[in-house]
Amino acid sequence: MVPLTEHDIRASFVNCTKGETKRLALPRDLTERPWADLDFLGWQDPAAPQRAYLVVESDQGPVGVALRLAAPSAGRARRSMCSLCLTNHSGDGVSLMTARKAGPAGQQGNSVGVYICTDLACSLYLRGRKQTGLGGRLHESITLAEKIDRTRTNLAGFLDKVVTG
Repeated sequence: MVPLTEHDIRASFVNCTKGETKRLALPRDLTERPWADLDFLGWQDPAAPQRAYLVVESDQGPVGVALRLAAPSAGRARRSMCSLCLTNHSGDGVSLMTARKAGPAGQQGNSVGVYICTDLACSLYLRGRKQTGLGGRLHESITLAEKIDRTRTNLAGFLDKVVTG
């Protein structure tokens, strides 16, 4: 992924008002991010952990989406799989994140959800730069490039639902 500036990020959001994009908390470590290993930029708001954001490169430029995390479920420990990168996590390692749809559909309260790695580090899990523990990544016979392509395709499918319905 190409490194993004604060302006690039704030201008990319498709499901926020201009006021919301001005107020959202950006990651403080933008210059230290491993940009070459990222398929998207994702982060949680440190002041409001139920809010998360992701920005993806597209042919039209960066596309940003504001997300809301579902409250973690109480009870026994469970294993869940991220819908984007197919990494398994135990406990609260995967969260249901919902995005308000862009445009009139979003103004009417419509949203779409997806199960994503809670820390939004899908790219790092795929590349083995971050581990989840035993059973986090299942052995697959496809190449890393194919896994990355699959993750990007899954992400594009989610973004398409946010942008076009």
